[in-house]
Amino acid sequence: MAILLFLFPCAEKSPIFNPSFGPASPGCGFRPAGLRGKTLGRIKPTNMDIHKDNRVVMTFDAGGTNFVFSAIQGGREILTPITFPSHADDLKRCLETIYRGFDNLLEILPDPPAAISFAIPGPTDYKNGVVGDLKNLPGFRGGVPLGHILENRYRIPAFMNNDGDLYAYGEALGGFLPEVNGMMEAAGNPKRYKNLVGLTLGTGFGGGFVSDGTLITGDNSIASEVWIISNRFTPSRNAEEEVSIRAVVRNYSDLTHNPADRNITPRDIYDIAGGHTPGDREAAVRAFEIMGMHLGDVIANLISLTDGLVVIGGGIAGADRFFMPAVMKELNNQFDYRHHDPIPRLIQKVYNLNEEEGRKGITEITGTFIELPGTERQVYYDQQPKSGIGTSRIGASRAIFLGAYAYALNQLDR
Repeated sequence: MAILLFLFPCAEKSPIFNPSFGPASPGCGFRPAGLRGKTLGRIKPTNMDIHKDNRVVMTFDAGGTNFVFSAIQGGREILTPITFPSHADDLKRCLETIYRGFDNLLEILPDPPAAISFAIPGPTDYKNGVVGDLKNLPGFRGGVPLGHILENRYRIPAFMNNDGDLYAYGEALGGFLPEVNGMMEAAGNPKRYKNLVGLTLGTGFGGGFVSDGTLITGDNSIASEVWIISNRFTPSRNAEEEVSIRAVVRNYSDLTHNPADRNITPRDIYDIAGGHTPGDREAAVRAFEIMGMHLGDVIANLISLTDGLVVIGGGIAGADRFFMPAVMKELNNQFDYRHHDPIPRLIQKVYNLNEEEGRKGITEITGTFIELPGTERQVYYDQQPKSGIGTSRIGASRAIFLGAYAYALNQLDR
């Protein structure tokens, strides 16, 4: 059995500082006609193992210039990608390209597809399968019922979901969350984490939240819209204006007092900060630190609400050595309005899991086993709540693929 899956990234590709980090996107979610009316606020967990599932997923990466088609089985790519020009400004030619890509893959796969599944950013009516005015696909402006178009052509369910949500879903099922719990188990620590916030940093600022295997999407399929969260440092701007590619570039240009620096890329600034390219190294480092300060403020609020681990992916995530210290500083900050009796910003002690010290801290057995009176049982008790933050090991693109794959399998198995 095969499944068709699309992946729509952001309007622009994020710069890649490390090959393991994929592009970020501000956010995406849709239920096909056959599944409408069921619970939309969350995607319930199943006992499936996406790495052992034999069903095939055909992938579609829709960029503004090219459409790339491939296939996944058991969470792994199994076909050499096929690329066609997107014709993004012409809806008719764009749809014909999509059909051409699918038809080519269908000739290769031995089993008929069971579903179509794809991630797509907003503005999109996920519930009704209507794609809105996407910057990288101008031909779709005015609203295009792509989900229904695909259902009608291929006579199979079509699934759409938010790319920020699917990123978090993929990291929860096959990335950061199981990795951390694996570390806990290896250390002999009985605690297991079940909640994860996934954030993507790139052209935009996106996110998603998974709790105990359940993807939380909200009543309107727009939960975890982190890009529009406020921040305490610049209250007149939403979070994305301070946590994105344009924020880093703006910070650097403001610090160098050179308007021409607005034309350089975050990769350029990263290389300057690392001393590999001529430029104002101090300003480059500070540009990432300012972004990290704002990011830390957002993450502190998210941890307070979700009590979960946090994983960061996307192009800018590869620059974590420059922005993560500022993030950690904010997470360990205090409310000092009482002066003599400050309140910690967070109840949890948060560890940077990109560092060996942080990995040791979160896995350390700091609690005790308390005897349960009248029985031979013991209960583990740790007075210090702990959380952790780190960058993606599998990359944003890989995590989104896994999330979309798992989402399709989940819906088919319900």
